[in-house]
Amino acid sequence: MKSLKKLKVGIICYPSLGGSGVVATELGIMMADKGHEMHYITSGKPFRFHNAYPNIHFHEVKIDGYAVFKYPPYDIALANRIAQVIESEQLDLLHVHYAVPHAISAALGKDMANSTIGVITTLHGTDVTILGRDPGLRNTVRYGINKSAITTAVSESLRLETMKLIDPETEIKTVYNFIDEKRYRPVDPGSLKTEMGIKPHEKVIIHISNLRKVKRIPDIIMSFKEIIKSVDAKMLIVGEGPEKLKMEALVKKEGLQNNVIFTGKRDDLPELLAMSDVMFHLSEKEAFGLVLLEALACGLPSVATNVGGIPEVIEDGVNGFLVSLGDVKTAAEKVIMLLTDDKLHKTFKENGFMTASGKFQSAGIVEQYEKLYYEVADEI
Repeated sequence: MKSLKKLKVGIICYPSLGGSGVVATELGIMMADKGHEMHYITSGKPFRFHNAYPNIHFHEVKIDGYAVFKYPPYDIALANRIAQVIESEQLDLLHVHYAVPHAISAALGKDMANSTIGVITTLHGTDVTILGRDPGLRNTVRYGINKSAITTAVSESLRLETMKLIDPETEIKTVYNFIDEKRYRPVDPGSLKTEMGIKPHEKVIIHISNLRKVKRIPDIIMSFKEIIKSVDAKMLIVGEGPEKLKMEALVKKEGLQNNVIFTGKRDDLPELLAMSDVMFHLSEKEAFGLVLLEALACGLPSVATNVGGIPEVIEDGVNGFLVSLGDVKTAAEKVIMLLTDDKLHKTFKENGFMTASGKFQSAGIVEQYEKLYYEVADEI
């Protein structure tokens, strides 16, 4: 094998707190630590870039509104910026997160720059499970995948669903999501529990998401109503999203205002996980469930739905419990088991550590991506 040069990689992602944004950001940081030069081409600076990294660069996609367009032309502006950065930075490859619109914009940007560099597309779920089911967009998703040198999916479940639903010309590789183990680990929550008005003896159940309809927050709330009949507990709902006002109204309607805390967006997730006892996640669709892995790494077992890629993270009866979608009664029973059986909780906690540090260890997954980078850049 010849000596491997350090690569210049263009990253296209949403600069958000969602799973795709987290993974794209952490991957860039870890690749930069390996000496590669990472160029983020996004509409905003990725949220985790609090510090200056000498070999991580941000190229803003500026989107202006024009009267002739009903909606701002994000995908066109992105393609133009991709073309500019390919030429100005002499990139070796592009890594885009989501087939639509990012793989499409990457293909257009390459053409505009008359470039032959390869594109790696990582599928995160929505681009397949929702857009891929739309007859008007399915061919667009297929086109984005087929225009990519390599396509990866964040779970085996998503890979299989993509092959069945989209039927692309090329095989798709499974490369799991990962977390920053230096951040997500058992930490001292300090006085956080007291500050949030939670009594020392009260158990804490936590849910973290973007509060979209697909997360099935009503199921969590109604299940929690059953849980507190048996256990003194508080429910933390962390995040912001379109369903928040409806969920606050439901909590009030069910008389749970004194037991459910809506925290909004928080930066101290490891501390919140450390002060909690169970992660509660009853989503109807989930390509991977990054928050479940974050919880395992912090010593928190989960009760979650048996959908999508969740069973690849949560092993039923080993590091958590899986329940059928909509079965709020069984979900409540499983949470109560974990909150009342200290031995079981301790076993699940220890098993969770092993899961997080095993097949989801960041070093191994970053190495998989690095090999794909070199493969696409013709360095191997």
